[in-house]
Amino acid sequence: MQNQDKVLDNTLEYVSSRVNDLKKALTDLLMKLEHHHETLNWPSVLNSFALLSGQINTLNKHLKSDKTPSLKNLILLPLKLSQDRDEELEKTTEGRVPSFNHEVVPNYLRTKAEPEIEEREQTLSKDAGPISQELAKKQIDNLNRLSNHVLNILNSQRDSWDTDSSRLNMTTSSNVDTNILVDAIRMGKDLKKGKQQPSAQPIHTMTAPMQRHVEQHAPVGKMSSSIRTNIKSGGGHPYHRP
Repeated sequence: MQNQDKVLDNTLEYVSSRVNDLKKALTDLLMKLEHHHETLNWPSVLNSFALLSGQINTLNKHLKSDKTPSLKNLILLPLKLSQDRDEELEKTTEGRVPSFNHEVVPNYLRTKAEPEIEEREQTLSKDAGPISQELAKKQIDNLNRLSNHVLNILNSQRDSWDTDSSRLNMTTSSNVDTNILVDAIRMGKDLKKGKQQPSAQPIHTMTAPMQRHVEQHAPVGKMSSSIRTNIKSGGGHPYHRP
């Protein structure tokens, strides 16, 4: 009995170590995608996926090994539920589970997926069931051929994209032209003037004494034609003495 418990403890310790390595690799990949996506290249992403694939295969091989006890035959039961904060549990779960209470137990100790997920899996399995192996292979070949065609198009257009990107660094504006445009909009500079309609001239009315004063002081032969005097005949000179 003690040997079985020791083997189980070693297995759980090994599985926990491999899961932590897998978790670290996933965290590194997410950090690359979120914070270094501008400088990230495709070979780096492939290396990250290759690392994840290798770690998952190693974990699966260990779980399927004959020396590894079958974890499916073991039952995990909560020995104590409490609403109080458990510092050890919070440290182990990296702050995700502060206490092992009635709310988190059904989620963390469930052995089946949610009903919606189960229905979706059953629908996918039902749709994939009638497909024969030959038809599946044919669809895979068509998908690979289509993917290779898209890759060829992308590779052939890479040179033109590089040329277009280099053009973006060229200057496409002129300060002189910009200033001319601003002056034309704000002050109408250099714009073609249209025909202006003649505006009505204001009519100036003058009283009789003002008309006489203009007539006396206006130079002989240089009186403006726009000023008209209207002196009534027979009225006599206003300054004439009898």
